[in-house]
Amino acid sequence: MAVKRTGTPWMSADAFGRTLRGFGVNLLVRDIDAAVGFATGVLGAAVVYSDADFAVLRCGDAEWLLHADHTYEDNPLHGFVGGGAGRGAGVELRLYDCDPDAAEAAARAAGHIVLAGASDKPHGLREVYLLDPDGYCWVPSRARHPA
Repeated sequence: MAVKRTGTPWMSADAFGRTLRGFGVNLLVRDIDAAVGFATGVLGAAVVYSDADFAVLRCGDAEWLLHADHTYEDNPLHGFVGGGAGRGAGVELRLYDCDPDAAEAAARAAGHIVLAGASDKPHGLREVYLLDPDGYCWVPSRARHPA
């Protein structure tokens, strides 16, 4: 049985929805606490809000939302991600101005999968490829200093 929120969230869904602008990312996750732990411990994100159903995370100018799988029971995506095969396939979640070397070290220390270690790329970034507990591919990166 999925854990569900008890009590009142920090603001109503309607009020929060009215604050959103630009481009948004919602990640469906099996376990909010595990996903928040990866975001804070590996990516250095700050928790804006978190409960058993939902979390808002921020790192620099980037902000993203986590929704527990059970909150999408009436959503068309529920069947697609239910077995895990559809989670993030082909998507890179790029977090700019996030130290790739520090993120790699934290990921390794916590036992997360490092798909490709931190390296300098021809497009001017140093980046690392990491998998979070739900299999989403995160790419923390930072601009390289000119030679």
